[in-house]
Order: sequence, then structure tokens, then C-alpha cells
Amino acid sequence: MPLLLMLLLLLWLPLAQAEDLPSATAESDDTGLYLLQTLDVASFQDKAEAIRLIVTSDDPRARNWLSALLEGNLQRERSGRFVLVEGTSGRDLLVSDALSGEALGAINRRDLSRISINNPLRNQLRSALALIDLYSSDLNLRRASAERLIGEVDATLAAVLPDFLDEETDRRVHQRLSLALAIYRVEQGELAAVEQLSGSLHSRARVALTRAQSSDDAQLSEAARQALLGIEQKLKLNRAAETLYFGLSMGSVLVLAAIGLAITFGVMGVINMAHGELIMLGAYTTWAMQQLLPGQPGLALLLSIPAGFMVAGLTGIAIERGVIQFLKGRPLETLLATFGISLILQQLVRTVISPLNRTVVTPEWMSGSIAINDALSLTLNRLYIMAFALLVFAALIYILRRTRLGLEVRAVTQNRNMARSMGIRATRVDMLTFGLGSGVAGLAGVALSQLTNVGPNLGQAYIIDSFMVVVFGGVGNLWGTLVAGMSLGVINQILEPWAGAVLAKILVLVFIILFIQKRPRGLFPQKGRAAGD
Repeated sequence: MPLLLMLLLLLWLPLAQAEDLPSATAESDDTGLYLLQTLDVASFQDKAEAIRLIVTSDDPRARNWLSALLEGNLQRERSGRFVLVEGTSGRDLLVSDALSGEALGAINRRDLSRISINNPLRNQLRSALALIDLYSSDLNLRRASAERLIGEVDATLAAVLPDFLDEETDRRVHQRLSLALAIYRVEQGELAAVEQLSGSLHSRARVALTRAQSSDDAQLSEAARQALLGIEQKLKLNRAAETLYFGLSMGSVLVLAAIGLAITFGVMGVINMAHGELIMLGAYTTWAMQQLLPGQPGLALLLSIPAGFMVAGLTGIAIERGVIQFLKGRPLETLLATFGISLILQQLVRTVISPLNRTVVTPEWMSGSIAINDALSLTLNRLYIMAFALLVFAALIYILRRTRLGLEVRAVTQNRNMARSMGIRATRVDMLTFGLGSGVAGLAGVALSQLTNVGPNLGQAYIIDSFMVVVFGGVGNLWGTLVAGMSLGVINQILEPWAGAVLAKILVLVFIILFIQKRPRGLFPQKGRAAGD
């Protein structure tokens, strides 16, 4: 209450000569009508005084009135009654009584007149609404209000904000209000406030310091210059962290796209040019699930994970049984055959679904970002994809290290002839391995659907990158695929800003060619008697 009384006193002083309010014993509707009538005047200066009067009235309806005034929804009937516009009904407006809140139904537009405001009044209204919200018991409302005040503090607000700071218990609200007050004080030429902004990464703080740097006050100008230098160093670190984050997220996509290829290429030695189309099938499965479950994108996405794996995995088994098993030991024919299959799958999708791109809705829990500070935020969809890639990688490691299939895959990979002599059915292992690798490609498509549009050419953008990751990391080595995918993602992200997307790809390709000249087996070469074959 002492804070409220102080606010009333500070805002009341400019109105010392204004007409007195009705007596305290008057009805609330009469008082409310008087407050609204003070707004319905021609002079914008008088309207500004009326807004201050409403703010200090402590009327519980004040926020609704001011919000409606800002949005152009506070209007007056010909009879003098004030109404709030709540919607439209043809040529009429749906309104309610501004005093009682009673719904009045539809009223013709011609019978209403809007209370006009200008840009200075709009700024005043935003500040007034923020000030009212600071008294709210709703923490989210107070936080939003404090955020809106940054860069919008005037002399009146600057007088009362210190008392808000003394009573505010939420750290975030306190920090934002302190920032807003410091920006105002710097703009007023206060040297002490520059130090408060010296570590801030908020854009409005940098604007205030830049203006202070050009001040005629040499001491203030130098202090602002030093503060800006410190902020610039912090911004460089945050930009580096952002580049690393985007590079790792791109690397996660490359790992998902390449890890299935690493399994099939490592075990069977098959250059599968249809791998990108298996990724595409996983993405289209996600789109199809959302068509089956409209309005539930989150559930559809979760169901798309096993569905995408099954669709791509079964397609991969069909390709292996129908084509690849007859071309073993003939890599050129296998490459050409799988390239033809990729064209068939692309045309099949164009014919059955559409040649146009499809949009997959991102669930609400994957939207938005996590704000680390005012200069760095991490988008949630990329964060989820990074976590998903690591989970898929961990699951594959478990399968290859802890299951019978994994034992047989490792045996066939290291020495196919010896594995056969020990009773392992290499043909069955090939089929299951190709199905597993294809299923993982489908999972990559599910993840990619959250980053880009789904189209028939989706997989073509990742097939070359997938082969580069596999060769760079070491054929058939999952750890090599992980390290190579993450490394190439970060390298690409670093090169693209100054070299461009195309030249960055070329530079990465040249780097891999030179690297392979030095280490032909990649970062993590296979081990075993047949590793050199």
C-alpha cells in the first residue's frame, strides 16, 4: 500500500488544478462514467491527462478500458453510453457495456464513434498498461510487463520503479526492471548507470550506450565506449556458441542420415544410391500420420517414429531381396541399380502423392526456443533432433554390442567367409542389416520433417553428404560416423557465412579428398583380418 500511495501522489501532481473527482460515496458506475468521459475530448493533451487519471483511479476496470482504447475498441454510442467492441456480426459490431460488462448484442457501426488517439498516446498507454500489470499477482503478467518497459521508461515511471525494485521478489522481473531503469538513466546522462549496462547484451542497452558514446560529456562518452567494447567481446563469444550449436544440430542431421548407410556399406559393401529416398519415405510417413491424426501433431510425430522405421525398413528389405542380392560382388551394377530405384521411388511419390512440397506441422512442445541470454537462444526443434540422434546412436550401439544380430553383423563385417564357416547365415544377416540401416534412414526422414518441407527431392540433398560422412569417419564404424557427422556439420556452419553454401560444400569435399589421401580408411578404420579388403 505505501508504494501505491506514492504512485498516486506522483501521478496526481500534474492534475492539481484538474476538476475534483466525485465524492467517495458516489456509485462506482458514476465514477467510471466520469473517468471515461474525461477520455472523450478533442484535445490529445487532455486525453493524456485523462489516461493518468484512470491509472491512478485504482478502478479494477481500468486495464480493460486502457487496453480497449489502445486497440481502438473503446467507443461511444450516440446516447452517450460507452461500450467495448468484442467482435463483428456482418456490418454490425458485437459490443458490451464498458461499465457493467453486460453484453449488448450487435450495434450498427454508424451508431458508434471511436475515441481517437495518436502515437504519443499509444506509447503512453503501453507504459500505463505495463505499470498496472506490475501490480498483478500473476508472475507471467509481471514478467511480460517488465519486458515491455525496457526502453520505454519515462520520467514518471523512473520515479516509481525504484520502489517496485525494493518490493519485487522475482529475480527475472527485478533484473528487467533494473535494466529498463538503467537505460533511462543513461539516456539522461547519468554516468553511474553506464556501469549497470556494461555487461548487458540487450539491444536497447546497446542503443542507449551508442547514443551516450556520442555525448558532449567526455567522461560519459568514454565510459560508454568502454562498455560497448566489453559487450562486443561478449557478443563474439555468444555468436561462436550459436555457430557451434547450429553446427552440432546440422551434424546431428548428418549423423542420422549417414549412420544407416554406414551399417549397410560397412557390412555389405553396397553403395546404396537409394538411401536418400529411404530418408524421403520416413519424412512422408510423418506427413501421412499427421493427415490421419489432424489436430494432434505431437501424437502423430511420436507415432511416426516406429512407423517411419517400419516403412523405410521394409522398403529396404524389399530392395535387398529383389535387387541387391543378385548383384553381390558387382559394385558398379549395384550403384546403377540403386540409382534407378531412387528414380523410381521419386516418381512413385510424385504420382501417388504430389510433386509439390508438403508441410509438416511442428508440435507446440517443439516450437519456440530457450533463451540463454539476450543475445543467445537455442531453438527447441534442433535441440530435440540432437537428442533424438544421440538416442538412435545409443540404440544402434546397444544392438551391435549386446544382441545376437549385432554379434553376427560384426562377424560378417570383419570376415564374411570365416563367419559363414562358423554357421552364421550371411544372407540373412545382409537382409536384416540392410533393413536396419534403411529403417534408421526413415528415422532421419522423421527428424528432417521438423526442419524442412517434405518433397520428392528431399533425400537428394543428403545422399552425397552421407557418403562423405561415412568415408571420413571410417567405413562401418559408428563412432567414426558420429564424430565425422558432428565435425562436418560444425565446419560447414563456420565456412558458410563467409564462403557461401556452395563454396563451403566444395571446400569440405576438397578437405575430405586430401584427408583420404593421407588416411584412406578414415578416422576410425575397421579392425579384423578382412579389414584391408
